[in-house]
Amino acid sequence: MVDEVARKLVEIVDTTAEKLRSLDAAVASAKPAADKWSIQEILGHLVDSAANNHQRFVRAQLVDSLTFPKYEQDSWVSLQAYNETPWPELIELWRLANRHLARVIGRIPEAQLLTSCRIDPYKPVTLKFLVEDYLVHLEHHLRQIAAQS
Repeated sequence: MVDEVARKLVEIVDTTAEKLRSLDAAVASAKPAADKWSIQEILGHLVDSAANNHQRFVRAQLVDSLTFPKYEQDSWVSLQAYNETPWPELIELWRLANRHLARVIGRIPEAQLLTSCRIDPYKPVTLKFLVEDYLVHLEHHLRQIAAQS
């Protein structure tokens, strides 16, 4: 199960990174509305998602149950100024973070997938759910990027 998620993650990331490299930086940084994220900000959010989930996936293997703080997405994206990051650098950061995360996912022992994980303020779920949901979340945002490009 985790091997398949890891394999699919690498495939999606490598294919998407190639497409993103062909996207003009001006298009990537254009905000569709004042209160909407640009493509760069969406990709930055996905960098944050990889970073937060990296912590969750590793820490959940070290404990019987995990409680993790809520991810304040708008604040994180704003504070890190993803729209000002050089576009090629942001693509590579996202690609490499996810390739590393795929390696982490592929090494999770089957028994650890049942670890209870709670991300405030939500109800607990298993590590298996978080791993599978990571891919769902990634694909959702990649569809947003495709629609804006």
